[in-house]
Amino acid sequence: MQPSNSGDVRYDDPWYDALASGWGESAGAGAPAAVPPAREEGRAAADVYLEVQRSEAFQEVRSRYRRFVVPAVVLFLAWYVAYVVTATTAPGWMARPVAGAVNAGMLAGLGQFLTTFLLTWAYVRHARLRRDRAALELRWDTQELARGRGDAA
Repeated sequence: MQPSNSGDVRYDDPWYDALASGWGESAGAGAPAAVPPAREEGRAAADVYLEVQRSEAFQEVRSRYRRFVVPAVVLFLAWYVAYVVTATTAPGWMARPVAGAVNAGMLAGLGQFLTTFLLTWAYVRHARLRRDRAALELRWDTQELARGRGDAA
């Protein structure tokens, strides 16, 4: 925290949470930080959040999220349903040996796990490269607006 000349407190870390500081510490380990006021200059927090939600930057973050998640969920569910349907309707095909005691059903089941891990990796990578920075900037702007300290949006 860096105090400015006007008496305001600037939080350099946009993930700062005054309510969480001191969490889990014993009573004598440190005094909890004062919670900053939710609004200044009569601006309601709900108005700030609605303003940010309507912003072009927020809509872009949501759009990037949906462009990844919707196709990924559809493909993964289709693959899962195909696995379950094949296992129930074509047990002979799933029991077909591939190598020794390993059969097609075992490989398809392991493929389900592999697909889950790959999808998780792809989601994290997509979020890191295409959404996290913009979402962090939106959070910072929202906090600044809620505190009444700037025209961030």
